[in-house]
Amino acid sequence: MSTHPQTATARPRRRGASARRRAVRRRRLGVGAVLAVALGVVLAWPLFHNAVREISLPLRHEDIIRQQAEEKGLDPALLAAVIYAESRFRDGRTSPAGAKGLMQLTPETARYIARKSGGTAFVVDDLATPQVNISYGAWYLRYLLERYGGDRAMALAAYNAGLGNVDRWVAAARARGGELTVEAIPFPETRAYVERVLDARRRYRDAYAHELGL
Repeated sequence: MSTHPQTATARPRRRGASARRRAVRRRRLGVGAVLAVALGVVLAWPLFHNAVREISLPLRHEDIIRQQAEEKGLDPALLAAVIYAESRFRDGRTSPAGAKGLMQLTPETARYIARKSGGTAFVVDDLATPQVNISYGAWYLRYLLERYGGDRAMALAAYNAGLGNVDRWVAAARARGGELTVEAIPFPETRAYVERVLDARRRYRDAYAHELGL
């Protein structure tokens, strides 16, 4: 008769110990799951970050950009920013005005560049080739920078609106005793273009310093 109370009290203890062990295992499993998720996030973050960067700020043909920037004495981030603003790095694009390729060069401008740079065998279809398109666009950008004394904003304005317009704007500003500023560019589209390229240049320098050889 004396053994029954002992048996009755031992069973709840065993059940209590078993419940505690299950609770500990559940906690360990929970901690392990959290750590696994955290590790997955850490490992996947670079891929996610690169995918987001690729969508918001794409970069292609960086080898050509580096080569042309070095050859033409250009900032590779500026060259990349112009391509981004013109075509977002989509090959083979033709605008309603007939501008072609990555740097959206018109056939007329491309023929002028070919004459000045010695491209005697050039044909308009060559603008579909990234090497030719970026090479000609880089040449033209260097030409514009030299024409406007290294002023990036004025060179970009001319790339967008044409030399004739920018020359008139600059002459009018000087006649008033000042210099043409971005804010004073008469064409809203050109003003926005200049601001967009300059902003993209800063972003490319931050995001792609290694790829652009900066």
